[in-house]
Amino acid sequence: MKYSFFNPLLIAIIILIIVMSNLHIEYSDYSKGGEIISFFLAPATVALALPLYKKFSLFKKNAIPILVGIICGSVSGIVTVISLAKLFHLSDDLTISLIPKSITTPIGMALAEQLGGLPSITVVAIIVTGIFGSIIGPFLDKIFKINDKVAMGIAMGNASHAVGTARAMELGETEGAMSSLTIAIAGIITVIIAPPLWNFFSHFIN
Repeated sequence: MKYSFFNPLLIAIIILIIVMSNLHIEYSDYSKGGEIISFFLAPATVALALPLYKKFSLFKKNAIPILVGIICGSVSGIVTVISLAKLFHLSDDLTISLIPKSITTPIGMALAEQLGGLPSITVVAIIVTGIFGSIIGPFLDKIFKINDKVAMGIAMGNASHAVGTARAMELGETEGAMSSLTIAIAGIITVIIAPPLWNFFSHFIN
């Protein structure tokens, strides 16, 4: 658990903040220089399909429980965000920005913008969720004695998207493949169910 906190993404963010602060680099300047890296974010996500291809027979064997698990995870994640946001009286645009926290950045930003949120806040939420999930996920598996590789992979992908998938691949090929699958399906499900769920909560829970 203690070594999990040395997450490469977390360390990179901390170093970047320190360097930019000390050298007084504006975010707009940094963003221009990082555009080419951002461009490859979507193709890199697509590349996660390779381990899924290798384990596709495992998916076919467990298709129904896998799909049910992903759907339940996606719905509960969205409902939890909206409920807590209402409880703490967060503004609508901030709440919307937090809804896509558990899907990949390209899809999450597009969904937040479509619903009227702030994509920049969504990016932060996605990064924080990914780092936290990759750290705490394996720890929770041990606490609750979850040894099923398929379940572990689905949980990591559903809760912490690509960052969690990278961690799942460290745990094993099966975990990585199931996590990769979850990223794609959870992204599609979230795009479909997030708007009606938000409309329901925003109209009936105020």
